[in-house]
Amino acid sequence: MSVAIEIPTTIHPTAIVAAGAELGTGVTIGPWCSVGPDVTIGDNVTLVSHVVVDGHTSVGAGSTLHPFCSIGGPPQDLKYKGEPTRCDLGARVQVREYVTVNRGTAGGGGLTHVGDETLLMAVVHVAHDCHLGRNVVIANNCMLAGHVSVGDYSVIGGGAAIHQFVRIGRAAMIGGLSGVERDVIPFGTVMGNRAWLAGLNVIGLRRRGFDRAQIHALRAAFLSMFRDETPTFAERVEAIRASHGHEPAIAEVLAFMDAPSKRGLIRTAVLAGDDEDQ
Repeated sequence: MSVAIEIPTTIHPTAIVAAGAELGTGVTIGPWCSVGPDVTIGDNVTLVSHVVVDGHTSVGAGSTLHPFCSIGGPPQDLKYKGEPTRCDLGARVQVREYVTVNRGTAGGGGLTHVGDETLLMAVVHVAHDCHLGRNVVIANNCMLAGHVSVGDYSVIGGGAAIHQFVRIGRAAMIGGLSGVERDVIPFGTVMGNRAWLAGLNVIGLRRRGFDRAQIHALRAAFLSMFRDETPTFAERVEAIRASHGHEPAIAEVLAFMDAPSKRGLIRTAVLAGDDEDQ
């Protein structure tokens, strides 16, 4: 019979862990870290060094926080008056150097959330009330303004800036250095400043297990809705809903487009050719 071995928690002598902080088993808190009194840290979490975790913040099991990141700090919102809002990191999240993730605001739902197995590369900023899904990858020097939502498996390229209240659908791809002012459909690829809808994230679709027929159906729906010039956009959307709305991936895109939005949808630019090779 195997016996589970409990790994002890280790705290470097230079670290400051406030009374009231809750630490799981196997936690490693390295040199010069600071952990606030309302913080909960799950099992087997590592704070490498010079990490600040503050506010009503939880860090999920198996996560690693690298030097000079700041998690759960107050939002950069002049309306914030010290309300006990939250910041939650999921399990196995990787937070690289100089990342900032701010806690929520009372007017924005009170929670900033980063989903399981998400990677935040160096110098990423996740503002108050953002909600990131599972397995999201955000590359270096990206900026997410307040109230942004990012679907599971989405990828945001280096240096991108996302406007407040923007919604990014599941498995979307944001090109590097893009300025994203409007919502991005699930499985879409956008690029540019200001960003335009370039096509489908076909590589991401293949990685998520979509087969050739499903990808071709999505591409046909995409071309009909976003590349045709007649009739109106609304009429093209309704035609796709009638002909292909029963297909799960297309239904997901339509549901995303139907949902309330404060920013509207990113549309395509005038391009030569189509997206067959994208």
